[in-house]
Amino acid sequence: MPNLDAVSRELMLDSLREYAKRRLPFDYLRENDEKNRFPEEILREMYDIDVMGIHLLLIPKEYGGLGGSTFDIYRVCEALARIDLGVATSVFATFLGTDPLKVGGTEEQKKKWMSRIANEKLLVAYAATEADAGSDLVNLRTRAEHITKNGKLVGYKINGNKQWISNGGVADILTVLALAPGGPSWFIVEKTAEGFSANKHEDKHGIRLSNTAGLSFDDVIVPADQLIGEAEGQGLSQAQAVFGYTRLMVAAFGLGAGWEALETAIRYSQQRIQAGGQLSEKQGYTHKLLVPHAVRLTAARAYIEEVANKLDGGDHGLQTEGAIGKYYATEAGNKAAEDSIQALGGYGYTRDFSPEKIKRDVKITCIYEGTNEIMEMTICRGRWQEHLKSRGGYYAAIASEMDALHASSPDVGADACACGLRALGRVLEECRVQKLTRHQHVMFSLGSLIAEAEVAAAMCRVAASKNPSPTHRLDRDALKAIARVSARESAFNLASKGLKLVTGSAPAGVGALAEGMELPQIEAKQHGNTADMDLIAAKLNEYFKAK
Repeated sequence: MPNLDAVSRELMLDSLREYAKRRLPFDYLRENDEKNRFPEEILREMYDIDVMGIHLLLIPKEYGGLGGSTFDIYRVCEALARIDLGVATSVFATFLGTDPLKVGGTEEQKKKWMSRIANEKLLVAYAATEADAGSDLVNLRTRAEHITKNGKLVGYKINGNKQWISNGGVADILTVLALAPGGPSWFIVEKTAEGFSANKHEDKHGIRLSNTAGLSFDDVIVPADQLIGEAEGQGLSQAQAVFGYTRLMVAAFGLGAGWEALETAIRYSQQRIQAGGQLSEKQGYTHKLLVPHAVRLTAARAYIEEVANKLDGGDHGLQTEGAIGKYYATEAGNKAAEDSIQALGGYGYTRDFSPEKIKRDVKITCIYEGTNEIMEMTICRGRWQEHLKSRGGYYAAIASEMDALHASSPDVGADACACGLRALGRVLEECRVQKLTRHQHVMFSLGSLIAEAEVAAAMCRVAASKNPSPTHRLDRDALKAIARVSARESAFNLASKGLKLVTGSAPAGVGALAEGMELPQIEAKQHGNTADMDLIAAKLNEYFKAK
């Protein structure tokens, strides 16, 4: 569960929002975006404990921090993304840069470096990515050679280059992944180290308020005690150990940016009069440009919070779940931003209004911390193993859970969700029989379908809860309608797209696959969808008029 109590967490979030109003107004963000300028003074100020001390959230209490939980940090990441994704990325880079230490550092290393980060307000960078390797950390070219003295290992000499490193040109310390004789390993490098240099700040499409730079290591000497964990070959396992957590934070970025864009469109629709009425009252506008995004972003939050609570409850890894959260929330945020430009018409296309900038910024969430194509592959591989281990029973079990949920809460769409989950299980089994997972396209497509299924199930659980998280600002009737729409859409996509995928890829016939997909039942459950969208549109209009 969250480490900060609800009052303390809300005070921190209120403080962050108030700071943004004073120091990060839209004109300031737009000006720095235009100049491609990293506002270092803002980051240093946000790290000042007398101002905010935002970095302390990631530092354990024993080293001078606040020891924020996954839930706490997700909320802060979402709030930062609503302010500016470039600034959010800069803060997240410090969060990310400390992860190798938190996961693999010795107690002495944690005490020394975490305490320094907390007390000296240090900016940190996570230097893993290379130009030719991208997200493929196995193909490292940066090398760390032994330095010995009198037959004893005293340090390492690092040579190589890194690319696309957030905070790379401004960080005080960097955690650097390099190939040591014993295998990939993380090292702590200070910016003052001789032979280290940062290249120019990249001229990016978006997140232009974050510093992104390539790094060069030319015979950089690192003492032996700055090998994280003081054991070689642990680098990849240390990185993978936090993927579930770190990718969930990027999901929070997609969520925050998406909602900021959507709310802008909703407020515009309440002011714009077209053909004698507000756009907020016209189905052609709301049901295309507003409601679908409210559904997907609300469902994304349900899933993010479910995974965050699991991590805080002691579950480890959750790489597949982190990938699902990142994939679904960032795709939803990106599409919400794109449609918010459409919703504002010509205004949305200009730089005087925020959707244009949000759209350029949010696209990076589909790329960094593993592209969404890598997420699709990660999702499919993880759940494929579950399908095989359970002999096809993995999604049947979740479908049974949804059937039981429908029995106790018949108004949240769990019955439609169950149909979709059974269809997904049928698709996976046919892929096994036909050996279709040898096709990369099939793997990617399955990853997308799996994400949709599991997010819809999480939304049903939230809607059925007697006490939904207060982060879902709409009332229970709206949440139930959102769950029903999400479940219907998911079920229809799982059956129709799954059938198309298998039929289009199988070398032989697929027999009675269509009969086993419950298509007639899924079609029947689409009844009432437009009425639910009407309800959601009315609830959105009501909520934001009151704010």
